[in-house]
Amino acid sequence: MMKKSLLGALALGLATSTSAFAQTEIQWWHAMTGANNEVVNRLAEEFNNSQKDYKVVVSYKGQYADTLNAGIAAFRAGNAPHILQVFEVGTATMMGARGAIKPVYQMMADAGENFDPKAYLPAITGYYSTAKGEMLSFPFNSSSMVMWVNKDELKKAGVSEIPKTWPQVFDAAKKLKAAGHETCGFSSAWTTWAMIEQFSAWHNVPMATKANGLDGFDTEMKFNSPLHVKHLQSLIDLQKDKTYDYSGRDSKSEGRFTSGECAIFLNSSGFYGNVKANAKFDYTSVPMPYYSDVQGAPQNSIIGGASLWVMGGKKAEEYKGVAKFFTFLSDTDRQAKLHQESGYLPITKAAYEKTKASGFYEKNPVLQTPLLELTNKEPTENSRGLRFGNMVQIRDVVSEEIEAALAGQKPAKDALDAGVTRSNQILRQFERSVSR
Repeated sequence: MMKKSLLGALALGLATSTSAFAQTEIQWWHAMTGANNEVVNRLAEEFNNSQKDYKVVVSYKGQYADTLNAGIAAFRAGNAPHILQVFEVGTATMMGARGAIKPVYQMMADAGENFDPKAYLPAITGYYSTAKGEMLSFPFNSSSMVMWVNKDELKKAGVSEIPKTWPQVFDAAKKLKAAGHETCGFSSAWTTWAMIEQFSAWHNVPMATKANGLDGFDTEMKFNSPLHVKHLQSLIDLQKDKTYDYSGRDSKSEGRFTSGECAIFLNSSGFYGNVKANAKFDYTSVPMPYYSDVQGAPQNSIIGGASLWVMGGKKAEEYKGVAKFFTFLSDTDRQAKLHQESGYLPITKAAYEKTKASGFYEKNPVLQTPLLELTNKEPTENSRGLRFGNMVQIRDVVSEEIEAALAGQKPAKDALDAGVTRSNQILRQFERSVSR
């Protein structure tokens, strides 16, 4: 009897000891590559080392669209991660996925974590919140589109001042071509984001009705205006001799800038980490170019990047771990450091003020460029942001039409008209799906 009692006590003690050290795993699927992938891994490691109850496990799932599709497929199969990084244009799709998500404001309240939406930069949180200001997802790597410039190559080409307007960019690109950049005068990553979405906001022209979808899913596309047609036609003309050279639908072309091939390159401000690590020349970033004959331009840019969505159907203890991780990410010092190292925007007001007060921007003006763009003017109905359902498919459709135009298969107006018609069909399908 004594042996049985002793064995029982030992077994109970061992079980208690084991459960006391059992960690709750938090799966985080993301789309970060290069220097930013290292940032994600470091954040998870720092959080895991800061406490013993939870362990964040990170998994790279491909480009933004791949990660979104993987998350949706995993939810349908019943094995979704706890945290899914979704790019900003996937917001409407996630909002419409009833039951698939756990709203961040609700999760933080349920977990008893201190959470004040007003502590975050409104230009960022507005994108991911309801009309009542309730944050649906957690802003993580927010950015905006900027123009990256290889100052050494501009100087060699005899371009004395960094271009500010589109005609100046075109002229500088021609000089770069003549100076030896035969394959690329200028280009961009994320072509639809640069040449349609940001272009529209920066010039205060509507991309669509209903404040670009923010005021309702019954929005209709309008990016076939005379200004949009004029701009695409300019790109078509310049593509013929590679003064402008198309670089694809996503960010896989970034090496064209860091290698020195393309001396003028529009891309995310979050490109900073890769530029800093790989560019062997004097570089800077400046605001996007604009057409000076458009009244009121430039207006303000809109955010890019991604936020962290919490998936539905998880246990309360798991949500508690996710909530603690989000509190960890919101720490002022951590946010300031993340901003200064990665190039992504500080998500809290305190982190921005801390960085500004330290004099960091005087020494690193590159990292203030997107903030100056976002706050250039008070946002209008055309520049508050975008919220379109099935935006991944819409971007593919618009890219197809732009590619056809650049290949000489369609005039600019026909391509954009077709892009609008096809996009509106996708919007109506999405509207029907969320109204059921």
